[in-house]
Amino acid sequence: MNDREAEPPTPNLTFEYELDARPETVWRAISVPAYRRKWLPDADLAEPEPIAATPGAEVRYRLRDDAPPFLESVVTFQVEPNGDGARLRIIHQLTDARVMRGAANDNCSAVMRAA
Repeated sequence: MNDREAEPPTPNLTFEYELDARPETVWRAISVPAYRRKWLPDADLAEPEPIAATPGAEVRYRLRDDAPPFLESVVTFQVEPNGDGARLRIIHQLTDARVMRGAANDNCSAVMRAA
């Protein structure tokens, strides 16, 4: 039986960029497959279609590693106007349950031992 309290979820990686491009231009680059493939190829995606999208504002894709154990994650792209340009926020969240839990043989709290 595991006496450990539930572990907090893996933190997201969040990046923000201020771009000298109109929000509509940035939106096309992240949501239109022909443009998106230039910097995020279909091979990096678990499926080529977004898992969710709010037109002009946010799109989410499921990613899958190309090597074992083929972990999955979700990357969210958010676009918003910022003065004469756009702010692009990229949020990468590891969602694979195989990483979210502790080790299979880790059924107790960590204990420091004297050497």
